[in-house]
Amino acid sequence: MALSLGANPSWAADPPARAPESAAPDRRATAPLYRWLRAMLPWGGSGGTETPIEALVRAHRGSYPRPDAALVLRAFEVADRMHSGQVRRSGEAYISHPLAVAQILAELGMDPVTLAAALLHDTVEDTEYTLEQLRADFGTEVALLVDGVTKLDKVFFGDVAEAETIRKMIVAAGEDVRVLIIKLADRVHNMRTLQHKSRSSQLRIANATQDVLVPLADRLGIHVLKAELEDIVLRTIDPDMFLEIDKYLTERADDGGYLMDVIRTVSGALRRDRIDAEVIRRSRHHSSIYHEMTSGPLREPNDPPRIVVIVDGPATDCYAALGTMHALWRPVPGRFKDFIASPKFNLYQSLHTTVMGPGRQPVEVMIRTEEMNDTAEFGIVVQLRNGTAPTGGRERLDWLQSLLVWERDALASAEFLDALRCDLSEDQVQVFTTGGERVILPAGATPVDLAYSESNQTGDRLIGAYVNGRLSRVSTVLEDGDVVEVITTNAGDYPGPSKEWLGFAKSANARLAIGKWFHRSDSDTAVDTLNDRIDAGRVAVARALRRKERALAAEDPLVSTAHELGFPDLDALFVAVSAGKLTADEVVGRLIASVDRTATT
Repeated sequence: MALSLGANPSWAADPPARAPESAAPDRRATAPLYRWLRAMLPWGGSGGTETPIEALVRAHRGSYPRPDAALVLRAFEVADRMHSGQVRRSGEAYISHPLAVAQILAELGMDPVTLAAALLHDTVEDTEYTLEQLRADFGTEVALLVDGVTKLDKVFFGDVAEAETIRKMIVAAGEDVRVLIIKLADRVHNMRTLQHKSRSSQLRIANATQDVLVPLADRLGIHVLKAELEDIVLRTIDPDMFLEIDKYLTERADDGGYLMDVIRTVSGALRRDRIDAEVIRRSRHHSSIYHEMTSGPLREPNDPPRIVVIVDGPATDCYAALGTMHALWRPVPGRFKDFIASPKFNLYQSLHTTVMGPGRQPVEVMIRTEEMNDTAEFGIVVQLRNGTAPTGGRERLDWLQSLLVWERDALASAEFLDALRCDLSEDQVQVFTTGGERVILPAGATPVDLAYSESNQTGDRLIGAYVNGRLSRVSTVLEDGDVVEVITTNAGDYPGPSKEWLGFAKSANARLAIGKWFHRSDSDTAVDTLNDRIDAGRVAVARALRRKERALAAEDPLVSTAHELGFPDLDALFVAVSAGKLTADEVVGRLIASVDRTATT
């Protein structure tokens, strides 16, 4: 039965003044405001167990001390009425799902408009409520978010359908990133109730979540959603391993005494050094332990003691706290990482070190400011919540805009998804240009990826590279800290990329640009004029040279080869190649033999 809030409740007619959404949320709320919010609710603070909608408003109040609760409650009333009589596979009333999604978003600290859209996100697709009605009732902003989420709510049927759905998701997120955040929260709740689906559906949904949604959450920096999604994926795909890790963590729960001693000692040392900081325990989640088991030398669960030092001050205080830690206990060589000076691809910032703590037991330490800690947990949500767009948030939004460019350039959804998966790889390398510019690329990247990160024209004209001052192949895998100079040709008849590059290019930008080049070339295969045939032969020979990793500084050797093969000039040679009378590889083989022979005489 739908829960009616009344035709025109007093709080809906005259809500309190809402705080500007651009203001930073204040987590302190007064008792009178709390009593006012409880009185607003349809059950009027009658006591007893807290209801889901009451919990939602309370969570929302935690980030917005003067919230637009009227909008949220009105959205709940409409959603509750429209979903009346509908049930989920679990047997619960359907309204429990949008309520749970909105609760997740409220705990993240999302704004009232996002919460209203979350409550209404299934009404247009699953009920008689139209988008036009929703727009009239709640305004354009809520309607746009609901419409964006509705377009994503399609069941994945096979790889092509999955790729198309993800492609639509990126387009919607590029228009308003809150669409993607709502979808992530929607997936979190659906994953929580995954046990009510068939085993085949569970595996399909878990794999799709792991492939794209988990790294998307990571890219946006929303660690709290990423961690939960990863854990449920592991529990679904490998339940035995999940239980093994769970048992290990349960048995280690009694080790808290050691960690409390560490926290007390570190807190005292920081106070003596006059560093204002909070020290807290930080345990790994199940999937993080699993990744270490499968990628490192250990093949059994291992979660060494780990603490986070949250500094109340500027970033320079983090380095002072690092000095305190290293003076207190001996640091483990090779375990220090500075993600403040060099943030991760998702703009995560922190100092990481490992020290030999009491009893010569390794203790992992992360040191960050309060702002860095918020960003580490909530990512782009922090900027959305505060209504600001500092450098970090701006870069994340720029990344979404770059996805729209890739989506436009991709010829097929499967091609776009392949490129996106490459770009969303968690691992990365940081390389430097000869001008000192730092460039972040996916792990396994090559000079091809670096060239295309500069521009498509640079990538298309790439013929070689210097890596740390040494001439290297374009397929050379780059390592952290490499200094790379790409070599390009200025010739007007540059051959363009090689299809072989697709075998080692890692970045989405490079893979899509190379694919676009060859699609354009393939569409021009109908050579109807003499110039077309000459150009086709010229490109074929240039590509054959590229495959041999050779290049010509001048055309004279090729002219001599044309004469040796019985052709009066290069144009005649190129026409013969395009007509298939001889292959480009035959021409290049003769050319290389001639040049090498001349070089030895």
